[in-house]
This record gives sequence, C-alpha cells and structure tokens, in this order.
Amino acid sequence: MYLVLRVENCSVEIDGNPILQHVNLQAGPGEILALVGHNGAGKSTLMKTMIGMRGKLSGLIKIQQESMDDHLKNYKRLFSYIPEEPLLFSELTTRQHFDLYRRSYSIDEDIFATRVDRYMDAFEITDKKDDYPEALSKGMRQKVQTICALLPDVPVLFIDEPFMGLDVYAGQYLEEELIRRKEQGITIILTTHQLDKVKALADTYVMLKNGSVSSSGPVESFERLERREHK
Repeated sequence: MYLVLRVENCSVEIDGNPILQHVNLQAGPGEILALVGHNGAGKSTLMKTMIGMRGKLSGLIKIQQESMDDHLKNYKRLFSYIPEEPLLFSELTTRQHFDLYRRSYSIDEDIFATRVDRYMDAFEITDKKDDYPEALSKGMRQKVQTICALLPDVPVLFIDEPFMGLDVYAGQYLEEELIRRKEQGITIILTTHQLDKVKALADTYVMLKNGSVSSSGPVESFERLERREHK
C-alpha cells in the first residue's frame, strides 16, 4: 500500500525524561487515523513532533517522500494543522489570517475567495472578518483556526481535539468536511477524547500508553478492545 505518512522508531525526551519511546505509525491516502489514549499518554506530543513543533531524539518522519529532517520547509507545506488551542496573531484580523495562509501555501486567488466565503458562511463568522482575535470568543477563534487549516490543498491534515470549543452546528459541519476530505484522498490524523467520534470517523487507530504504542489496527478492533476493557 502507498503510504502518505510514515513515523518510524520515533522517540522524544523533555528535560531528560522519555515522553515517546520508539513510536511507529503509518497512514495511507483517504485514511483517518485516530490517536487515542489517556491524558499524558503522549498523543499531543506525538502530534507536535509530527508537525515539527517538538524536536525528536531519534526516528524518521516522512510525508509522501519528503523527510522532516532533510527538507523541513518543504515538509511543512505538505500538511495543515488544527491545534487544540487556537494559535492566532493578535495583530491580524480574521481575514488577514486567511490571507496569510493563502500566501504561505500559494493558494490560487479565485479558489481562495470561494473557499473563504463558503467556510465563513458554514461556520457562521461572516460578520467577524475584520475582527481581531481579542474581540472573538474562544469558540470563534477556534472557527478561524479551523478555516485556516481547511484552506490549502495538502495531502495531510493534523487535528488535535478537533471538536473542542466548537458549537454543535460547527462541529457537525467539520465532521462532514472531514469525510469529504477523506473521500478526496486526504490523510487525516486526529486526537480526540470523544470515543464516539473515533468510531464514527476513523478507519484506523493507534493507542498510546506511557509514551509507547500499546495497540493499533482497524477501528473495529479498537471497539472490541474497548468492550473488553469495560467488562
């Protein structure tokens, strides 16, 4: 099978303490992979390592044929990222954040305009286009961050707790959009504590426990594992 994302033997230490130990995972096109595990298991650290926000001690991380270690700038143009907490610039308006992504990912202006209008309408923030982050609620900031990540055409979408801070309608739209992206062949890696979302969206899962992979496979095997643990 052709692999879009490969993580091999990845280890991470923070202040000399091992956080991730020899983690392996892989995902193909049109696959939604869920990272699951208890708080402190290493999910967010692994996500931040895959996007280059956290340095690794060892291991290989590739998107398509691009290695993080060899060409980090090229590697970063192959994914977009929705963090658990919005990471917005205080000096930029909503519209300016979108334009920053247009320029960073070289998005065609006509495609960009169409997508911005569609997403702003779907997430109900059309009237917030000239607002700065300090004038927005946390939920509104999360919507802005989500739209930013949805604008570019990239082979991989990383999402850390995608539904946190979103209202019911925005969450439902995002769920539908992720399914559309999957059907287009996009690889999606997400972390979530909402097990119902894992079952509804994911094709495969990787469970982390104390910084190591404790189990992985098709999402159906995760459901069987969950039932056994609750007996």
